[in-house]
Amino acid sequence: MAHTTTIRTATRADLRALIAIFAADALGGHGDTTEERAYDDYVRAFDRIEASPNDTLFVAEIGGEIVGTFQTTVLSSLPGRGSSSLLLEAVQTRQDRRGRGIGEAMIRFAIEEARRQGLGKIQLTSNAVRKDAHRFYARLGFEPSHIGFKLRLK
Repeated sequence: MAHTTTIRTATRADLRALIAIFAADALGGHGDTTEERAYDDYVRAFDRIEASPNDTLFVAEIGGEIVGTFQTTVLSSLPGRGSSSLLLEAVQTRQDRRGRGIGEAMIRFAIEEARRQGLGKIQLTSNAVRKDAHRFYARLGFEPSHIGFKLRLK
């Protein structure tokens, strides 16, 4: 029986499931871990996201089980005549649930959210090694247009 993917705002009760999704990501290289000593770091980050008027953390659920996540940030800038855009970040589908339309449901939800807010575009970055993700984003209409740079500070 097929189940519908439900997208909702994340709560603190979702943290352990989200941490497990990120910790299982071998390609991300973010150093995520389910070790208890790291839990407070995630709580602090969640609290910052939740307190921000521009940030929202979402979860995707099927049958009450968390199967994916993504975060959005509304960015406003002067170029483009003061345009605003939606930054899509930390898009992850649980490894054992990939290829079942969950990622597409999350992205389509984000697109509709950006439209609802009257934003001019959606932008995201993707790790250069994630070739499957690049094909996925292109299939959904995203175009590679910029080269990203990062400077690690710690």
